[in-house]
Amino acid sequence: MAALVLTFGREINGVLVVVDALILAAAVLAAVHHAEVIAHKVGEPFGSLVLAVAVTVIEVALIISVMISSGPKGATLARDTAFSAMMICCTGIVGACLLTTALRHRTAVFNAEGTGGMLATVAALVTLTMVLPTLTTSAHGPKFSGAQLAFAAVASLTLYGLFVLTQTVRHRDYFLPVTDDGGIVEDDHAEPPSAKETKTSLLLLLISLVSVVGLAKVESPVIERGVQNAGLPHAVVGVVIALLVLLPETLAAVRAARRDRTQTALNLALGSATASIGLTIPAIALASIWVKGPLELGLGPTQIALLVLTVVVSALTIVPGRATLLQGGLHLVIFAAFIFLTISP
Repeated sequence: MAALVLTFGREINGVLVVVDALILAAAVLAAVHHAEVIAHKVGEPFGSLVLAVAVTVIEVALIISVMISSGPKGATLARDTAFSAMMICCTGIVGACLLTTALRHRTAVFNAEGTGGMLATVAALVTLTMVLPTLTTSAHGPKFSGAQLAFAAVASLTLYGLFVLTQTVRHRDYFLPVTDDGGIVEDDHAEPPSAKETKTSLLLLLISLVSVVGLAKVESPVIERGVQNAGLPHAVVGVVIALLVLLPETLAAVRAARRDRTQTALNLALGSATASIGLTIPAIALASIWVKGPLELGLGPTQIALLVLTVVVSALTIVPGRATLLQGGLHLVIFAAFIFLTISP
């Protein structure tokens, strides 16, 4: 927070960029720690929701702030960031978690019913909000008309609400870690934190997240200049933002995978993808009322092809309820293709 106060609103360069980046990484690690404390207190799957929603708040705040400062170039930033978040979650994080568990325990076991429901929600959200704008004709270009954007926002909130209701109330057992024979894994025997410790971690989590948002905002002009100077497409900025805001979830998911809690890891990954679209798009739609400039949400042909491949491969991974090194490698190769094609379209 001290670093944020000293650098916010100022143009930094040289050593300060590196120092701020290191402090940003420390804030991310702090956010992961405090989120895990809260998750241990409330149990799964509520714990996975804590970080997913918190990270989405970061994402929305960062997108809006960068859109305002980017001018016309910011028209596609929301699309690029939300799509990048989905690809990072569904291919990068999922692939890393499956690979981690398979290397340590030979087979990653999870509940296909709950995980399949999360994937279906992600597929519906990304299609309704980012594929349809490319195909509709009411507005010129890959964007929604005002009425269509309002419908997409309401549909996104509805789907996210149904997902949360299913995960936390109606079918909570579908999202709990499972054993090889399908039984539910008992919670860790470690004593849960006290109410005071949990409240302290909640406060420090909020402070950490504010620090991440603010320091990422400070670093974003440097990122944009670096992308421009390197001659890279502006979509790379969206990828970098998504990587920054999803770093806490990535670390938490990989930690869960190392403990053979594949379901918890998948809850974090796919839950983040669901929140990134289901909450970000409505927030951006609302912000577009006062943020001037066009809002292009429609994906291009290459992105749609990667989306279809990701959904198909993810579905085939989830259906058996268990995965090996092969599935982990498949997801990571698709993730590598996404990064490469973003840099070299």
